Amino acid sequence: MSHIPTAAAIEAHLRAQLEPSALEVEDQSAAHAGHSGANGLGWGTHFRVAIASPRFQGLSRVATHRLVYDALSPFIAAGLHAVAIEIKR
Repeated sequence: MSHIPTAAAIEAHLRAQLEPSALEVEDQSAAHAGHSGANGLGWGTHFRVAIASPRFQGLSRVATHRLVYDALSPFIAAGLHAVAIEIKR
C-alpha cells in the first residue's frame, strides 16, 4: 500500500479482515494538525475506529485491540500514525 490511508479504505479492509457486525471509521487527522505524526494535509494520519465483531468473542480487550492493530498493519506502513480503538460488545 503506497497511498495515504483513507477512512473508506480502512473501513473496507477491516470489513474484509474482521467481518464486523458494527463498524465506524472516522478520520480525525485535522484535529491533530501540528502534532507528532501529522502529515500536513489534515487527513490520513489519525483515525478513530469503533468496531464489534463475532471474532472478538471470548477475547480480552488487549487481544481484540491486537487483532485490529494487526489488520491495520498495511495502513500503519503507509502513514497511519495513531488509531483510537473502541471495541463494542
